[in-house]
Amino acid sequence: IVRWMGTEATAEPNPGGLYLLNLAGRATARGQFTEVVPVHRLAYSFGWEGNDQTPPGSSLVEIDLVEESGGTRVKLTHSGLADREICDSHEKGWTHYLGRLAITAAGGDPGPDKM
Repeated sequence: IVRWMGTEATAEPNPGGLYLLNLAGRATARGQFTEVVPVHRLAYSFGWEGNDQTPPGSSLVEIDLVEESGGTRVKLTHSGLADREICDSHEKGWTHYLGRLAITAAGGDPGPDKM
């Protein structure tokens, strides 16, 4: 994951397992995996350490990988965010990171994460 998102990660990728994702010392995401279906689906609680608006466990991220002709479509749903402003902020972040994931999946190097 750190090839395209964050600078340090600790994860126990199984239902009930925990994860920590450090974004270059600026913020740390923390949560718990709720569903893990290898190469198909990943769901986990999400939040930011030290953040009252989006604390750990306050929202849910669901990622589905759907096979399509010539590739794979990534469907990401982030639910449970408190308001429109927080949704917009996370949409900006996910757009940034999905772009970096696409570069990585194509065999490229997105370079250091500056978000």
